Amino acid sequence: MAQTLALNAQPATAATDLTALAGRVALSAIFLISGLSKIADPAATIGYIQSVGLPVPQLGLAIAVLVEVAGGIALIAGYRTRLVAAALAAFSVAAAVGFHANLADQNQFIHFFKNIAMAGGLLQVAAFGAGRLSLDARR
Repeated sequence: MAQTLALNAQPATAATDLTALAGRVALSAIFLISGLSKIADPAATIGYIQSVGLPVPQLGLAIAVLVEVAGGIALIAGYRTRLVAAALAAFSVAAAVGFHANLADQNQFIHFFKNIAMAGGLLQVAAFGAGRLSLDARR
């Protein structure tokens, strides 16, 4: 099996490096926008956290902002990319289950599977790394 994988490996090119960077930026965008919107209007997020019955909503807000903003920046920079991508994938699945589990509601259904799709893309980054245009490649 290892030989099969090695035979199918593609050499890194400028195009694949740029594609990996573009993918990290695109995946990060939703986390950065979401985290910054939570900073701009913390009361709305606290209310939403309370509405689903989670305890200590202020702590939940702080954790969400930290994960989304710091994780988004780290993913763009390609810093500890595999770990960050795995953490963001877990965060995305937790958010799907905790906040979008009412699959009978079409809007929640879409948000649930959007989060699952994001987790899938992040798991690809966790599996294959950031590429050469990253801080990880410089270490």
